[in-house]
Amino acid sequence: MLSPTAQRPLTVRDTLALPPLAAGGPEVLAGDAELDSPVRWVHIAEEADTSSLLEGGELVLTTGLAFRHSAELTAAFVARFHAAGAAAVVVELVDDDGAPDSAAIDVLRAAAQSAAGPLVLLTRRTRFVQVTEAAHRALMDRQVVRLERARQVHEVFTGLGLENAGEGEIVRTTAELLGSPVVFEDPAHLVLSYAAQEENPTRLLEGWAERSRFVGYLNQTGFAAGGERWLQTPVGLKGQRWGRLVAPAVAPPAPDDTTDNEPAGWDLADALQVLERAGQALTMARMAGRDRRELLFQARAGLVQDLRQASPPSEKEALARAGALGLSSAAAYTPVVARHDGGTDPADATAVQLRERALLDALQDWSRQERQSLLAASLRAGSVAILLPLDALELEDSTLHRLTAGVRTPGAPTSGARTSGVVWTFGVGKADRSLLRAARGLDDADQVAETAATLGSRNRPFYRFGDVRLRGLLSLLGDDSRLRSFAQSELGPLLEPLDKEGLALLSAYLDHGGNMSALAKAQNISRQALYARIRKLEDRLGVSLDEAESRTSLSVALLWHRLHRVRD
Repeated sequence: MLSPTAQRPLTVRDTLALPPLAAGGPEVLAGDAELDSPVRWVHIAEEADTSSLLEGGELVLTTGLAFRHSAELTAAFVARFHAAGAAAVVVELVDDDGAPDSAAIDVLRAAAQSAAGPLVLLTRRTRFVQVTEAAHRALMDRQVVRLERARQVHEVFTGLGLENAGEGEIVRTTAELLGSPVVFEDPAHLVLSYAAQEENPTRLLEGWAERSRFVGYLNQTGFAAGGERWLQTPVGLKGQRWGRLVAPAVAPPAPDDTTDNEPAGWDLADALQVLERAGQALTMARMAGRDRRELLFQARAGLVQDLRQASPPSEKEALARAGALGLSSAAAYTPVVARHDGGTDPADATAVQLRERALLDALQDWSRQERQSLLAASLRAGSVAILLPLDALELEDSTLHRLTAGVRTPGAPTSGARTSGVVWTFGVGKADRSLLRAARGLDDADQVAETAATLGSRNRPFYRFGDVRLRGLLSLLGDDSRLRSFAQSELGPLLEPLDKEGLALLSAYLDHGGNMSALAKAQNISRQALYARIRKLEDRLGVSLDEAESRTSLSVALLWHRLHRVRD
């Protein structure tokens, strides 16, 4: 955070405390409630006509020589300067010997009864030139510091732009500068990024969308009418809103409120400047290629990763953060993972990312059309995680059917969803009433999706562990050294060296359940030739394929080999 040294703008109260003016023994006769009004300049006046020279915010100094002996003239003088916008009128009333002028003081006290602003009495000789010097020096000091602050803010956000900083870093820096929480939301009131500072994230984000809807939008930096009247600035080009940046802890003071609602060390003008520059920085980041949906996807991906950490946030914080990203509170949550059938070829990483983005877009569109919230994010290359809220556990299957059908284009197979020409296989984990436990179930759902994608024949819109049966178990145990040894022992003669034809024949034989007639027809060869090949295969394997146990062992080993090959 920057360390500004300036105070608030110079006020009437500050000016009265300046040594040259304090030496005059100032006594406030009227306008106590307005002593915190800012002073823009100091003006010395002895004639009422000079009030036309004021522009507003001046502290007027006078000895009252032209009016001190007349109550009417005194009241008229004070009224004219207050009407012209004077911040305060300060009157020195002493006689030629420097003693207080009692008669004039009585007249001024009477005039104070009708004064429209601060009216101050000085009863000791005061050097107005010294007062003017001290006040103007204080004003210039504040102006210099304000310019220095502007320079610092400019340097900070210029540096962020040159470093291609992401929206998260811009938001964090803004919060540090202001010393208060900052939230970046999209037009639908979903939180794209936030920095809570010292505030509890749960308290900051809880019910955010509902609260934010009551806070009116502005096309410039300032306080909106309605709701909580947050300080905000728009993000986006003119006529194209991408969101807004909000400092909800910075509230405008009420007209009769003298409390400090400003960020510590900063006045409202500073806060406006910082927030406006931050909004511009976010707009520039968007113009550099970060569109609104991408920001939302990144925010959701960050949350999903946090929920799956060894030390995740609390359930309450998780629900608040998820709610701020559009996931509605529910009775239970189902973990789902969509796996595309194209595999994850490292040489085609860009194509994989484009496929994931297409599915995320389809899920977002489905969520809006169905008015069914969800939390979707990239889990790993080729896999998209989905946390699906349920009003009741009994609605799980119907919701899953609607989801998988909603992102399927016409003509896509029933075994998965097709987006941009890619078929996706959906794996489903166990629903849970806890969002954190459901998020941990994404690993199981991912395993199911990966396993189901290897099925030769698929006729389900989504799969659970019970649907992938032995294949699912082998997938879970795929890295077990004992299983690897078993499979390699069973298939050893066909693996070293690799005999693709032998493996294909064994696979076809097992798929046909040992029916030689059906296999011969499928292979388009005579039964005699097929018997010869099978005997040769048995000799290589050293087992009889007529034995049920041999066929079972070979089926398990062959299935493990297929899964292992797909995973590799």
